[in-house]
Amino acid sequence: MAEVKVTSENFEEEVLKSDKPVLVDFWAEWCGPCKMLGPVIAEIAEENDSIKVGKVNVDEEIELAKQFNIMSIPTVIVFKDGKVANQMVGFRPKDDILNLLK
Repeated sequence: MAEVKVTSENFEEEVLKSDKPVLVDFWAEWCGPCKMLGPVIAEIAEENDSIKVGKVNVDEEIELAKQFNIMSIPTVIVFKDGKVANQMVGFRPKDDILNLLK
């Protein structure tokens, strides 16, 4: 499944009301570690139909970044049943990200 661009307009529908776990990547264009993590997140999205993968550009979605206290990027948050289930800050290997979903 392809990544979904998450905005404040579609956040509730795409993330909070999702019937499957949602892995959300908070990132920015200028962030080096975000650029390294991007292909890993895309790979996870393509390989896992049991989850939804969303991307939040923190420069475009300042309010969402504030709402989830994003202080450093990349930050990956896993939502289950509309609630934060797990999160991770910084670039990590694919296995570490997949472990967040367990």
